[in-house]
Amino acid sequence: MSASCNVLKAGALGLVMAGLVLAASPAKADPADRAEKHFPVQAKPKITVRNSNGRIQVKAWTKNEVLVSWTNAGGRSMVETEEAGNRVEIATQDNGGVSAGDQKTDFEITVPVESELNVRTDSGNVTVESVHGDMTFDTVGANLQLTDVNGYIVTKTIDGSLVCTRCSGKLEANSISGNMQMLDPSLDSVRVQTSSGNILFDGSFLSRGIYIMKNFSGTIEVHFSSSDSFDVRANSLKGDVINQASFKPDTHGSPHADSKFGHSLFGTMNEGHAKVELSSFSGTIKILKRD
Repeated sequence: MSASCNVLKAGALGLVMAGLVLAASPAKADPADRAEKHFPVQAKPKITVRNSNGRIQVKAWTKNEVLVSWTNAGGRSMVETEEAGNRVEIATQDNGGVSAGDQKTDFEITVPVESELNVRTDSGNVTVESVHGDMTFDTVGANLQLTDVNGYIVTKTIDGSLVCTRCSGKLEANSISGNMQMLDPSLDSVRVQTSSGNILFDGSFLSRGIYIMKNFSGTIEVHFSSSDSFDVRANSLKGDVINQASFKPDTHGSPHADSKFGHSLFGTMNEGHAKVELSSFSGTIKILKRD
């Protein structure tokens, strides 16, 4: 066989192999769809996020740096960032005349452990993990999940839910129709109110803590252990109060006459170190033993 034929066969084989490699390699996302920026900061920076549609995920690390990564699903939104002093601002600018899906932007943000957060979004879930600092959240339909956070936490939402797991510090939360759950918390101040959502508090009542939970309809459920020490005032105008605790008469407040309307419960457990107030218009209030 001539040398020229060998060269042609080798070339053809190379093309076939190259084709196989290309066919086996997955398609890569357009790098223009994903971007990231790094911001060196000092201790306790303030991070502000404004996003109309998309997921926001915030995690903590030990570096004095804010890392912002984002993916623009439809490529129709612009992301603007600004750093001034020890403040970092991140915001999306939507283009008119396109669908919400084309304007969806997902963020992954890594911040120093001690950071202050200010987040506003319309739709898309928000998750925050292991950040210790004051936080405010203003959402429309976004669900909020906080895990191992510590600080003064303020949330406002119309239709979004809140799940706060192992949260410490103080919590103020308001919602129109969202459910709210506090799981294994170490909160010494809780003020939670929702119109038609359910409220669950599954944790210890800290000494000198104040826990106020209100709704219009839905269930308010709190779990207690035999070692908890708190005064309780529970009242539902048109609903029921279900109690599994053995309370003695309230020793810290003025005597309470039985209500002529609805169902009420007033009492003290152990020394009554914490204060618990539960109130609803037509919802059911449950005071249950913790498993």
